[in-house]
Amino acid sequence: MRPIQKSNKLAEVCYEIRGPVPEKARQMEEEGHKITKLNIGNLAVFGFDPPDEIVQDMKIQLPNAAGYTDSKGMFAPRKAVMHYTQEKNIAGVTIDDIYLGNGASELIVMAMNALLNNGDEVLVPAPDYPLWTAAVSLSGGRPVHYICDEQQDWYPDIDDMRRKITPNTKAIVVINPNNPTGALYPDEVLLQIIALAREYGLIIYADEIYDKVLYDGAVHTSIAALCDDLLVVTFNGLSKNYRACGYRAGWMVLSGEKRHAKDYIEGLNMLASMRLCANAPGQFAIQTALGGYQSIHDLVSPGGRLLKQRDLAYQLLTDIPGISVVKPKAALYMFPRLDPKIYPIADDQQFAYDLLAETKVLIVQGTGFNWIAPDHFRVVFLPNTDDMTEAFGRIARFLEGYRRRHGQG
Repeated sequence: MRPIQKSNKLAEVCYEIRGPVPEKARQMEEEGHKITKLNIGNLAVFGFDPPDEIVQDMKIQLPNAAGYTDSKGMFAPRKAVMHYTQEKNIAGVTIDDIYLGNGASELIVMAMNALLNNGDEVLVPAPDYPLWTAAVSLSGGRPVHYICDEQQDWYPDIDDMRRKITPNTKAIVVINPNNPTGALYPDEVLLQIIALAREYGLIIYADEIYDKVLYDGAVHTSIAALCDDLLVVTFNGLSKNYRACGYRAGWMVLSGEKRHAKDYIEGLNMLASMRLCANAPGQFAIQTALGGYQSIHDLVSPGGRLLKQRDLAYQLLTDIPGISVVKPKAALYMFPRLDPKIYPIADDQQFAYDLLAETKVLIVQGTGFNWIAPDHFRVVFLPNTDDMTEAFGRIARFLEGYRRRHGQG
């Protein structure tokens, strides 16, 4: 029989957060090994539970969740999202501008499917959350990665962004707060991106899924709040701020100048109808989450678990010779740099594989986030302090052995 091949559309797609190294970890677990998973922001497995009121309301509403809903979503949760956009100072958003989805991920793919023809280009940050690169590629587009500058707190390099704009460029993706770096962009950086998008007539796609996971008194500004003359598409959801990853409840908001985008919006409506609707139980969670007590503040404020774990992870990593880290202002991740003079890594996927095999600690290599060199990796700081100290200690011992093997010990 002829071999059945995967689609050519997948040739440029990778998602290393769940790639070959995690597959090796799964095999090791089946063999009885306990793996410490620092590879994915899956909060529930580390004891970060969603607020009780969300769980209780979903239980109560479950008998009413068996039917299809409106293809864009139920009225009440969309109204709650509309009120949230007002809190974020995003002007002019109506119910019709809001789409609910099975997590922000589904809506990101939908937004790219509706926009891109073969060969169209989208500016995507490097490093990025790799779903963005994959969604552009799967939609027939070409992801073009602009550099975020580690020496400037991982802010986007605006000059690099400008250099990479061509007549085929359709949009700029902004991930703020950023995954994987934990960067939070100040207004002046956002305004520079807006000026560039305005100059070249580009759409701005804003991934803001971590907009409440903020440390040290930091404040998040939605880029859509800073302009109303461009089309801005903003993504958010319950996965991170409300520790409800598995509920798959997200939203997409269109704001700014929409009159010139009627055909694109028609395409979004068509795709929303084709998938029938987002899951109804997850939709029921949205209004309760946005209108209820914002317990995320307890986790990120002084004395909060996430803040303490961020500070501990930063200390443990920077104590390792040859590792430097920009301390994250937001989100759940760190993106440490391995000094190439001390750690001459040629293949960072193999590095992550070897680390897993020796220490039973699972990380994601930096190139899995479309970073340009094999000199970074990403970790979550979600395990409790004892488990994290143990896991980072194993990483430190592995790196000590690596230094000895390469004459740096």
